[in-house]
Amino acid sequence: MSAAAWHATRPGEVEGGVPDRSDAGLAFIGRIRTPFATRAECPHRGQPDGPECRIEVEAPWRPALRGIAPGDRLEVLYWMHLARRDLLVQAPKGRAPAGTFALRSPNRPNPIATSVVEVVAVAEDAVTVRGLDCVDGTPLIDLKPARAA
Repeated sequence: MSAAAWHATRPGEVEGGVPDRSDAGLAFIGRIRTPFATRAECPHRGQPDGPECRIEVEAPWRPALRGIAPGDRLEVLYWMHLARRDLLVQAPKGRAPAGTFALRSPNRPNPIATSVVEVVAVAEDAVTVRGLDCVDGTPLIDLKPARAA
């Protein structure tokens, strides 16, 4: 599917403006490598038995991987860099239109995503996991231990 098709508005959708200010700064700390080359190839939700994906961590942040081990569960926060940021109401396929904040769509004012994954392997510069649903090359924001409430 073309980029223009991804940005086409569906019946029932409402567009707003892109945020006109920046209230905070983010530093991407790495990139996520997945087998999904396009948004169309991405699953709607990552699965524990999904393909192995590699979370590459840039050099300054690599010491922060200490203590992560295979079998651990991590919460991965990432920036959906290909997402629209201007939709207020969306019309998901097969569903009635709903407000962006009522959906798990990648299209949001601040396209931050989170997935809970299982660690398969840990290297000096990366973590191999299962359970991601993002495009190859997605910027990494943070990793946190996933703990039940």
